Amino acid sequence: MNCATPSISREPLAWLHLILAVAAALVVANAAHAADVITQSTLSLDGAKSVAMSALHYARAHNAPGAAVAVVDAGGVVIYVERLDGTFLNASNISIGKARTAVLFGKPTRVFEDLVNKGRYTMLALPEIAPFTPLMGGVPIEIGGRVVGAIGVSGAASAAQDDEIATAGAREFAKTHQTLSQVQYVPNDKVAEGFRKDATLVSDNGYRVNSSRRDGPGEAEVHALDTDIFYVIEGSASVITGGEVIEPRTIAVNETRGKGIQGGTEYKLGKGDVLTIPRGTPHWFKEVKTPFRYYVVKASG
Repeated sequence: MNCATPSISREPLAWLHLILAVAAALVVANAAHAADVITQSTLSLDGAKSVAMSALHYARAHNAPGAAVAVVDAGGVVIYVERLDGTFLNASNISIGKARTAVLFGKPTRVFEDLVNKGRYTMLALPEIAPFTPLMGGVPIEIGGRVVGAIGVSGAASAAQDDEIATAGAREFAKTHQTLSQVQYVPNDKVAEGFRKDATLVSDNGYRVNSSRRDGPGEAEVHALDTDIFYVIEGSASVITGGEVIEPRTIAVNETRGKGIQGGTEYKLGKGDVLTIPRGTPHWFKEVKTPFRYYVVKASG
């Protein structure tokens, strides 16, 4: 019996055609399979720990009486939980519920608490069919516009502080993974116009630049997440930093105002001076000699 087989030396083109045909078939098959699945980014264990550490650091820095922090991946699976000493025991379970709700709905849980408080009680039936904890303190973690996980916090001084701590943890993580910003140009006429109406000139990932003016003293301020960098263009002012805010009140998440500051350090600012005020530091324009114009760079973190 004589069985003929292709010879590499005698029929190279036959082998080449066979290899190319097989390769083409594999490419088509792989492309077809690739269309059947997607690749989704999700938090790793190290990423979850990083988020939790940022949140706990913020909680301690802002004198939270306690906090349980839970971090879940993009599918709502718990990958890290930590609880500060003294936090009530069930806070861990509540924080897990908040994190799962935030990631599976892709929204902060404060949205759902607000809806329920406004009378949409039918949402309270959701736990029968899906994980749902409509309490402030759950925040999605996004990278490049995609939700990669979520953080939940319970056990702080208030629901608002739960939300503040969770927001700080998610924001700090997103900031360290943000994409590079683009060059931005602001012409002179826009800058001059900005000084007339106290405007934001540039707003980008992690920072913004304001052209500002003051016509007199203001309130004491505390920015929980932003560092302020002042550069004086014209005029002079007396600025107090540190100390204790008098009659503090919360005007927004991570923003506090007050009538003034008790104690602290006074700085006399004039043209060309620069003053940097780290996040969380009280500051107050006590006296202002007009016209007073200055740039403010607000850096997140």
